[in-house]
Amino acid sequence: MSGQAEQIRERDEPAGTARKIIHVDMDAFYASVEQRDNPELRGKPVAVGGSAARGVVAAASYEARTFGVRSALPSVTAKRRCPDLIFVKPRFEVYRSVSAQIREIFAEHTDLIEPLSLDEAYLDVTENKQGIPIATEVAKVIRDRIKAVTGLNASAGISYCKFLAKMASDLNKPNGQAVITPARGPQFVADLPVKKFHGVGPATAARMERLGILTGTDLREKSAEFLREHFGKSGGWYYRISRGIDNRPVEPHRERKSIGAEDTFSEDITNLEPTLREIRMLADKVWRSCKAKDLTGRTVTLKVKYADFQQITRSRTIEHGMRGAEELSAIASALLEPLSPFAKGVRLLGVTLSSLELDIGESIEQQLSLGFPGL
Repeated sequence: MSGQAEQIRERDEPAGTARKIIHVDMDAFYASVEQRDNPELRGKPVAVGGSAARGVVAAASYEARTFGVRSALPSVTAKRRCPDLIFVKPRFEVYRSVSAQIREIFAEHTDLIEPLSLDEAYLDVTENKQGIPIATEVAKVIRDRIKAVTGLNASAGISYCKFLAKMASDLNKPNGQAVITPARGPQFVADLPVKKFHGVGPATAARMERLGILTGTDLREKSAEFLREHFGKSGGWYYRISRGIDNRPVEPHRERKSIGAEDTFSEDITNLEPTLREIRMLADKVWRSCKAKDLTGRTVTLKVKYADFQQITRSRTIEHGMRGAEELSAIASALLEPLSPFAKGVRLLGVTLSSLELDIGESIEQQLSLGFPGL
């Protein structure tokens, strides 16, 4: 489970609000789409992304997962674990199209939809459009409809809060669902190893283990003061969730925090000039995404992964919103140049723009040109 609890917002609804939350998670989404569209791949171990020699796995079919192939695994390691693994290039335009179909199905039941990615989302169905009183029935209807429309399987978790709905969606994968009731919630959390908590990454789990915290029960035994002392503001989150309390609402309009692009090279790069050319292309790609959403940003982050998989990042924040791809490229290049000459080959480069804000300058200019001087 990736990410740290610091990234989980603590904006809560009033305690005691009765809710019915569903977490829908598509099963091996990218790989399943590829198997759906290419019958020759069905029943075979498939990895989306990378290649037999380079890159990393973006998604793996369940046939590949039996060999220990998982997303983010280096392709060379994946191939070693599963010699018959078939690598497929990702088709993100297709995945986005299928995701849009799934979102339309969600919208048939509720407007309270919080997408987490192309293949998963939270839904608040406390008051749903179909008037179905039982959330487990809503989840079943949604999963059946997804199957009928897309030909793909989805799993679901149902509970009274987002944390437990997320945990429940993993219990009966693939193509299943599970419910964690309010009566069962606290005990479920008590029995759960903290390393399996959504929002607890490997580093935090290791820190907890050093403090003698291995399970939800161990976590519950610690005071709020103790947890805040050792984990900062996330301590309050751990204190609540160890008791099965999560009052975060489903947020239909989550703000995007960053826009980025990265590329893994077919051969390691050892000279500065090719990396600078790559930075320019990545900056162009990021800026096109920003323009499509009328966004700009103030923080540029450069990501470099070397041939030995060591990864470093460098960031710079400016006072104004980025004005274009050239400025973005210039800042990213300035972050890269001090790293040259490279002591080892560069395997991957990435450029991300964060501290996002609405790019109103261009919009105002366009409106003025159309004769709206009052803006």
